[in-house]
Amino acid sequence: MSRSLRDTYWLTGGFRPFFFLGALSMALSVLAWIPILSGHLDLPSAFAPRDWHIHTMLFGGVSAIIAGFALTAVANWTGRPPVAGGELLALVLVWLAGRIAVTLSALTGAWAAMAVDLAFPIALVAVFAREVVAGGNLRNLRIVAIVALYGFANAAFHTEAALTGLADHAARAGIAVVLLLVMLIGGRIIPAFTRNWLMQRRALALPAGFSRLDGGAILISAAALAMWIAVPGHLATALLMLAAGLANGLRLSRWCGLATRSDPLLLVLHLGFATVPLGFVLEGLSILLPGVLEPSAAAHVWTAGTFGMMTLAVMTRASRGHSGHPLAAGRLEVAIYALVALGAAARVLAPYATGWGGNWMVHLFACAALLWALAYLLFAAGYARMLLWRPGLPVRRP
Repeated sequence: MSRSLRDTYWLTGGFRPFFFLGALSMALSVLAWIPILSGHLDLPSAFAPRDWHIHTMLFGGVSAIIAGFALTAVANWTGRPPVAGGELLALVLVWLAGRIAVTLSALTGAWAAMAVDLAFPIALVAVFAREVVAGGNLRNLRIVAIVALYGFANAAFHTEAALTGLADHAARAGIAVVLLLVMLIGGRIIPAFTRNWLMQRRALALPAGFSRLDGGAILISAAALAMWIAVPGHLATALLMLAAGLANGLRLSRWCGLATRSDPLLLVLHLGFATVPLGFVLEGLSILLPGVLEPSAAAHVWTAGTFGMMTLAVMTRASRGHSGHPLAAGRLEVAIYALVALGAAARVLAPYATGWGGNWMVHLFACAALLWALAYLLFAAGYARMLLWRPGLPVRRP
């Protein structure tokens, strides 16, 4: 690795380029979806328009944010130097190549685009696993395995779309794997951050540690999501979804979330995780009450709500902490959290607006996209200097 690349500020940690690019990707893919949906924009992608929208967010923007988190966290877990410089630049370029290949796949061919796109998850898992093993931190191989499953879901998405025209099962698989990551990692960091914050304030009530309840909740959730992938309308799927919602709600209730209401940077993690049990319950009820609850609206509790709030919560906190800034939310962060929450709420409500008369559904779709995208654009604009250019504070080096 050349010294110039190693010392390039935006290549000193995986979160710097990947959080910035992930935020831009999430915003632009949503902003492009509205003209695509209305027929005013036609991309040269081999994917059907709906699948391009799902893939670009689920395996494009989210994959960059997962990479930024994983490459940063693994250095903390193992005590090894962070992946940086030329190796990090190579990962960024491979990710960018995948985004271009998917968007232009009608010109290059679906299978060629698949090969280019899958190079990134393969490379990320290889680097992630190497760091975990080299650091002797083998218990975190389970997280490496889930990231590998995420790559397999991406491969399944390409394959299902090419063979059948739409990637229904694989899209649910991708959502399920990201949810498992949220439940596993969120279940680790949310109570830990909350415990540290409350101990500084000499609070008597502290979050519960990881217990059999947490493990059981994750197992029930995994079973419910597996059924949802395979047979989304089955009664057993509905019952497992409701059980998973109850179990994850119990987990959340043990983490002292209400005590953090004076700290938006911490509270948003609790609020974001609250959408996990809410999504399970609504998915289960949508199966039991067809025609009353809309399954796609319930799924957007996870995709717009959980993924939107949790990624922005983690990105703001990690960016500030690893750049030497105080772990405190200002007006910018509060605005980001409010916009993504309002955008998610509007997207969940939009399918129910058909009975309101006029074009309310179309307006709500557009409003949801604009609010949600603006949250990510605000993050990219507000954190660009912190992530990409050396601030006044010294860079923390391990």
